[in-house]
Amino acid sequence: MSKTVLRGIRGAITVERNSAEEIVSATRELLQTIINENELDPEDIASAFFTVTADLNAEFPASAAREMGWKYVPLLCSTEIDVPGRLGRCIRVLVHVNTQKSQIDLKHIYLRDAARLREDLLPQ
Repeated sequence: MSKTVLRGIRGAITVERNSAEEIVSATRELLQTIINENELDPEDIASAFFTVTADLNAEFPASAAREMGWKYVPLLCSTEIDVPGRLGRCIRVLVHVNTQKSQIDLKHIYLRDAARLREDLLPQ
């Protein structure tokens, strides 16, 4: 039997506009996809770190996680570095999970326009 270790799962999604409803809805979609694709139990989640691009400030993406029942999961939000010419209206997350899976077996999730951030990780 493999031992349980702490691993990170990355993900990102874009929104059309800076609204609380879109930020929460997109974040919920991203987190649910990460959970489903990696067969996670919410109890496996150690913490999550969210960033948003500077053009998104209508709501904290962590609000979606709280609405999903992540009551005791430590969550943190921050602004992404504002690199000129880079993808805008983007929500990113790093979810730390306790798992027996190897790094190569974890599925990082990039949805909508964020898929171009890590094309090397997209399913072939």
